[in-house]
Amino acid sequence: MRAVRAPSLRRLLLLPGLLLSGCAFTPAAVTPPPMPGAFEAAADDAVAQPLNTDWYHGFGSAELDALEAQAAQGNLDLAAAEARVRQADAAARLAGGAILPQVGVGGSAANYRGSAQGATAHETDWSALASASYEVDFWGKLRATAGSARATAAGLRAERAIVALTVSSGVAVAYFQVLGLHEQIADAQATLAAMRVTLAVIEARYVAGAATAVEQATQRAAVAAAELTLPELQVQERAALGALAVLVGRDPEGFHVGERELETLREPAVTPGLPAELLLRRPDIAAAEFSLRAANADVAAARAALFPALSLTANGGLQNPAVQAAVITLSGTGPSLTVGAALTQAIFDGGRHGALRAEAEARAQELLANYRAAIRAGLLDVETALDLLQQLRSQEHSQRENLVQSEAAYEGARLRYHEGSGDYLTLLDAQRAWVAARAGMSRYRLSRLSALVNLCKALGGGWTSAAVARR
Repeated sequence: MRAVRAPSLRRLLLLPGLLLSGCAFTPAAVTPPPMPGAFEAAADDAVAQPLNTDWYHGFGSAELDALEAQAAQGNLDLAAAEARVRQADAAARLAGGAILPQVGVGGSAANYRGSAQGATAHETDWSALASASYEVDFWGKLRATAGSARATAAGLRAERAIVALTVSSGVAVAYFQVLGLHEQIADAQATLAAMRVTLAVIEARYVAGAATAVEQATQRAAVAAAELTLPELQVQERAALGALAVLVGRDPEGFHVGERELETLREPAVTPGLPAELLLRRPDIAAAEFSLRAANADVAAARAALFPALSLTANGGLQNPAVQAAVITLSGTGPSLTVGAALTQAIFDGGRHGALRAEAEARAQELLANYRAAIRAGLLDVETALDLLQQLRSQEHSQRENLVQSEAAYEGARLRYHEGSGDYLTLLDAQRAWVAARAGMSRYRLSRLSALVNLCKALGGGWTSAAVARR
């Protein structure tokens, strides 16, 4: 007979003391890494503005507010995330139920008949019993498993917040893109009309011998190029409208938004606060933290599984026969009570429990790295958004001055040419500069609004982990 290995024998000898001590394995605490004191791109004179979950109200658009409300109710990705949260909550309740005693009732009846050597006999055995079972959680395995399920559910609620923030920011950006395309289409139509007027003047002067064929052909090409721009912009507008419709939970067919200009929208005041606040305001960081908590609880459960498990059982009620044991049978109907206890300890399992523990520990190390990576990614998102906003704000004066001067130059060149005192090359250069300045200004407004949305998203969109912690 093969001898029991020394580690297993020592474990068996230690069982009585361990059972009496009742110590449990507790999950490791999650400690965030050191955080910087401030964001590099943050303005020193910025006044702190609290960011709420309805941050999009700051743009001053009732239509955007309505679209955000529709998305909160009708977006299918958000509905799927809600369903995942409900699944995780149910799984957490299931895991928590294993800590408590399991109680049930049952009944049975069996009729036995037989004959031998001319004699017959029959008997009816029946029982109506209540049963209870309870696993004594000495080492905290069941509590750790329940804690893992709760942390997983909390992580999925944070992931639901990620989806909600992605949807709300996507709706805002898509809405601004639609308005920007409206502006570009209106600008293209105005540009095309002005070019056609100039073309009519050139053709009249060509007939009169005051303009060359080159000037006529050049302006005709410019008009044709402007005409080609309109269908492209209209296709982009329909695509943007369709994307916005899907985000708010609507069919693309027949979906429209107003003709509001980007210039009429307000720019909300948003300040980043302290970097350490991202730990409580970014749902992706919270989701990574809860995943790490669940993994640490899984490690505690895997360690506890290496030690004995004690289960208690009891059955009580009425039955016939009153006692039906392996040796003694007490006939007749009467009360019955059965109690039992089972102690199990794995001696040799091929390293299964050790491998499960090693797997859980490696998983926890992976999620610790993911948690720290999520924090750094959050810091980078905020720094990038702040830096882009600063860059765009520094360009504001130049963008507006470029538009004003280009428009003035084009108008002057156009009037002089129409009156016969200007040359066509000057008009053509001024025309191109004016068209580029109008398109650039529209893109600039869209970039500023989108950058503000990205900053709100990078800061967590007003979400906090307090609600998850309370739940």
